Amino acid sequence: MRNYEVVFIVHPDLDETALTALIDKVKGWITEAGGSVEKADVWGKRRMAYPIRKQRDGQYVYFETSMPPAFSNELDRNLRLTEPVLRYMIIAK
Repeated sequence: MRNYEVVFIVHPDLDETALTALIDKVKGWITEAGGSVEKADVWGKRRMAYPIRKQRDGQYVYFETSMPPAFSNELDRNLRLTEPVLRYMIIAK
């Protein structure tokens, strides 16, 4: 297992229930791969430095995780294909 920080920006118009469902989905991907989420923090809606897909704001979500190194590529693929996710970043600690 390796420690990672995962940050993703979600579409600003997503309501609270859909955001919670998306967070649970990402947590599910990590736990199904044998990892764990030590900390999940929703930073809320913030202004971005530049527009992404014609959006000036985004809802930021931060995870501290422990997962197998091979799964980071799979998580990268899943986040890229998830429609409401505007940007994401996976960093090994």
